[in-house]
Amino acid sequence: MNDLSIRKDRRAGRITLTRPQALNALTHEMAVAIHRALDDWRGDPDVALVIIDAEGDRAFCAGGDIAAVYHAGRAGDHAVGQDFFADEYRMNAAVADYEKPIVAFMQGFVMGGGVGVGGHAGHRVVGDTTQVAMPESGIGLIPDVGGTWLLSRAPGRIGEYLGLTGARMDAGDAIHAGFADIYLPEAEWDAAREMLADTGDVAQLKGRPAPASTLADRDLSAFGGRSVEEIVASLEQQGDEGALKPLRRNSPLSMAATLAMVRAARGDQRMQDALSREYRFTRRATAQSDFLEGVRAQIIDKDRTPVWAADAGPAAVEAMLAPLGDDELEWEDRA
Repeated sequence: MNDLSIRKDRRAGRITLTRPQALNALTHEMAVAIHRALDDWRGDPDVALVIIDAEGDRAFCAGGDIAAVYHAGRAGDHAVGQDFFADEYRMNAAVADYEKPIVAFMQGFVMGGGVGVGGHAGHRVVGDTTQVAMPESGIGLIPDVGGTWLLSRAPGRIGEYLGLTGARMDAGDAIHAGFADIYLPEAEWDAAREMLADTGDVAQLKGRPAPASTLADRDLSAFGGRSVEEIVASLEQQGDEGALKPLRRNSPLSMAATLAMVRAARGDQRMQDALSREYRFTRRATAQSDFLEGVRAQIIDKDRTPVWAADAGPAAVEAMLAPLGDDELEWEDRA
């Protein structure tokens, strides 16, 4: 396919996202192809490790390509989005649980679906252009692709802050928050990939001292509030306009659900539990949330003025996260 380059290179399986003109946005077909490649290499003795990277300077992957989901949902066809999310999440879990080392080189924008591709790899390399974010509350969705799992494991209240605001992290912040592992100047990435393909030995991948994290020094105590309303009230007392601006702009239902989901994920034993909870929201999203309006405003019409209409009360959040019965996301058991 034109959107991916999947090949074997010496000791490495290589997956390169090749649609830089679209900021390497992830399509349904790309998600399926990545999962298939990982399955193919699982028992291949020639493949010692997997390298995931992307063409272009601007983005590793700026998110999921959800235009098709939007147009189908507007036409009353909710299966397009449901199938996309299910296959994408299974791919995310395959990356997280892979038996061989996966090294992701993540430059530029790494957002939403891009975090799902690279953010669960065992060795996540970031550089000076890296900008990581989970901005889904701004389009009426929730931090999915295992985002609530990562957010729940960030120090302190960083998870709530990032999930509700969609704030961007640079390399230092991403490493501090647990979204990346290795800082390496991007001028050195080609040599690192060559070394990995030659040796098949991830132990030889050495990073540099990470830049300082400004996120580590922020007072995020307000994000310990029991509800979005409490968080807003605390931020108003603190006069933190930087954090208040996105909270006033993002979908109230999305933020309320995100808050509940990040906190629930802290009790999960494996990422699949968080993905299953995320799927309960996203499976219902095109029919029962602010998602279509958020995509319209931010991606389709680009007027940046969504009119949020979904109920954001506790009962509405509970309904969006209620078990799906026979439609629950199923997982392969490799035990």
